[in-house]
Amino acid sequence: MSGSLLAASFFSGQTQTSAIEPFHRKGKPRLKLSLAAYSFRDSFKDVNHKREKPVAGEKQIDMFQFVDYCAEHGCDGAEVTSYYFPAGLTKEYMLKLKHHAFMRGIELSGTAIGNTFTQSAREKRESEIKSTKNWIDNAALMGIPHIRVFAGSLEKGQSIDEAKKNCIEALNECCQYAGEKGVFLGVENHGGIVAEPKEILDIVRAVQSPWIGINLDTGNFQTDDPYADLEKIAPYAVNVQIKTEVHPRGKKASEADLERLIKILKDANYQGYVALEYEAAEDPMTAVPRTLEKLSKLL
Repeated sequence: MSGSLLAASFFSGQTQTSAIEPFHRKGKPRLKLSLAAYSFRDSFKDVNHKREKPVAGEKQIDMFQFVDYCAEHGCDGAEVTSYYFPAGLTKEYMLKLKHHAFMRGIELSGTAIGNTFTQSAREKRESEIKSTKNWIDNAALMGIPHIRVFAGSLEKGQSIDEAKKNCIEALNECCQYAGEKGVFLGVENHGGIVAEPKEILDIVRAVQSPWIGINLDTGNFQTDDPYADLEKIAPYAVNVQIKTEVHPRGKKASEADLERLIKILKDANYQGYVALEYEAAEDPMTAVPRTLEKLSKLL
């Protein structure tokens, strides 16, 4: 059997099964450091999102400067959140960013979109699917291997079963398209219908594609024991966004045990990017470099 036929046979077989079981990766854990543009969400200029009027003297950056920042602070990758690309995004801009990142020795490790797949109205879901496919095209053009996607929340009067069904159908369609472009979709544990580990695992296990996984966000489980619940989903991670705080149920936010979080990933034999997504109150211009230094030593 030729190499091309073998590959076709492999992927054909994969897409006929529920491909998202715990990933069995060969070799040892391999964790690479990235930084999410969301960490500087109040600093991006000329972007296609709502933000308050800039504060006088506030440092403003664009996506090219963000890539430079990643290079200058020892990152392997840069997660270029979709919210901070300019309005009227063009092919020329994306190729220019891809070229710039390559010349700085930075991989565009991922991007993130703000979709929802639970709506009862089919036309609304189709609009979300269309937008997601558009960003799959953008990611493929820029050589970005992963997109963070959301599942969604319950609408008024909607059952959890209906919401899950809608989400799974949308993910199946998007993953089929993503697989054709060579882009992974990572569903984030982001509240809504995926606020608990069982719920997100039910959804990703039901999607019939090898191009699906979990975008593991270490700060999003507001459960009795976030660390234990992160252990449950870590074997399914295709990307990690690491936070500096955890939010146990009924308690105030507390400083994250970064060493414990990295151990969870290594115990799951995770191999891929760990992107710092900074959300705490301290000025990111101060906190991000310090946290990146800590993480680089732990990875």
